[in-house]
Amino acid sequence: MPGLRTVLFALVLVLVLATGADALLLFADLTNAQENPPAVPTLSTGGPRPASFGSAIFELNDARTAMTFSATVFNIDFTGTQTPDPNDNLTVAHIHAAPVVTPTFNAPVVWGFFGTPFNDTTPNDVVNTPFATGVGGTISGKWDAPEGNGTTLAAQLPNILSGNSYINFHTNQFPTGEIRGAIVPTPEPASILLLGMGAAGVLGRCWRRSRRTTVALGA
Repeated sequence: MPGLRTVLFALVLVLVLATGADALLLFADLTNAQENPPAVPTLSTGGPRPASFGSAIFELNDARTAMTFSATVFNIDFTGTQTPDPNDNLTVAHIHAAPVVTPTFNAPVVWGFFGTPFNDTTPNDVVNTPFATGVGGTISGKWDAPEGNGTTLAAQLPNILSGNSYINFHTNQFPTGEIRGAIVPTPEPASILLLGMGAAGVLGRCWRRSRRTTVALGA
């Protein structure tokens, strides 16, 4: 559920920032609703299939010469064999960017990391790890400064830093994109700490409520 993903992601960011790293962090929450047009996943037989979703975190190094990322995606078939239906098969995945990006605008591919175009020129930078069980996987990579789909990381930094970029994953059913997430800078450290503290309080209250219910039932 998106609320729980947001809480857990905030807590992860608190831990990352607590390390004192100076690199700039960005993140994306990938959903069907952000695609243009919005995606409604179905089976090839016409019935519904689980909604796909995911999240990604990005790190720009201090010199702004490289951006690493790790994305985890659920309910998109990373191998073509995780489900019997072909509709959810992953075909390509990219980072898109343009000077202006809106919910109704599809920006061009600026760096491809799965399928075509594949713009990573450094061997072993991109690592694709399908889930051992379940549907989906994790993919990570590194966009180095000279790389790009007819562009470079340096040329796209203004778009990335201003929130005018997104990451998306395409499938057989949705060749123009099934899930998308805007790449945005993380909030200020103080804001994240407050969010994390609030999230911890919510989780603590949920645990105490669950504990009281268990005791009342005599478990």
